[in-house]
Amino acid sequence: MSHMDVVSDLADGRSGQIAYLSASPFEVHHILCKLESAPGHPVFGHLLLPDEPASQPMPCVVACHGSRGWAEHHHDHMTNWLEAGMAVFRVHSFDARQVISTVEDQMMVTHAMMLNDAFEALKLLGTHEMIDSDRIAISGWSLGGTVALYSAWSPISEALAPAGERFAAYLPFYPAAHMRPEDQRWEGAPIKILHGEIDDYTPLDFVLGIVDVAGANGANIEVEVYANGHHAFDSREPMTWLANAIKLDTRTVQIDSDGEMWAEIEPGRRISLNEPFQRQAAFDYAKNVGAHIGGDADARSRALKDSTDFLLQVL
Repeated sequence: MSHMDVVSDLADGRSGQIAYLSASPFEVHHILCKLESAPGHPVFGHLLLPDEPASQPMPCVVACHGSRGWAEHHHDHMTNWLEAGMAVFRVHSFDARQVISTVEDQMMVTHAMMLNDAFEALKLLGTHEMIDSDRIAISGWSLGGTVALYSAWSPISEALAPAGERFAAYLPFYPAAHMRPEDQRWEGAPIKILHGEIDDYTPLDFVLGIVDVAGANGANIEVEVYANGHHAFDSREPMTWLANAIKLDTRTVQIDSDGEMWAEIEPGRRISLNEPFQRQAAFDYAKNVGAHIGGDADARSRALKDSTDFLLQVL
């Protein structure tokens, strides 16, 4: 399907599955430095509209799944948003690439690929007569939360949307907030992170660190911390130990002003993290596996309300 075919479908007000062209840059380095060589890739999403759409263009949330794909609790949030009068565009980054999960293999679909998918969705939704192009937010869970968070980092938005399309709000759920850019320019729209206090998959310390640094550099960013919340605290799932899940430890990934990525793998020893073989080598060296996931009734109830309240407030 060509770009013009997609635009035509959107302009006709159709909802349902929408195919569009994205790309598969492997890492943020490739978004910043080599985007023109990233392989193009057809992807798709589902546009969900409220049962009684407004007569005027409505706000919309671009939603990005986690490393296990779409889950029941994601749809619980989306149902709330639809009932509140917002449209939802559910991006299927995994299904479009014939991938089920990246819990044990973070190389198959990366946050950089999903960032590309999200920004291409933003551009297309801006053409829909039922969507207000100035009121499109982005949200996501875990891996998708990472996408939602770093969508607000200006060098990424400038690279993926050079014509100036921007999200109006950012709502990441328990993101991996481990990347530390030297260039501290952030979009001015509100960022609200929802994170569990005792998450051992994508630890809270990373989020607190980026809130401090980005906030000190002008970002409109805050975090809501849920006591006793593990990863996926907003789910109905019982507490589960994922023995082979690739998790974060205490090390950060640096992104310098030239888009080069690196980490200090041990004191005094830096490694580059631009290319697939370098990331694989880092995984093999670190051997960081094993994390808990599971819902908490109180945190879930609060988060369902908090996420909807935030979107209603800012959109």
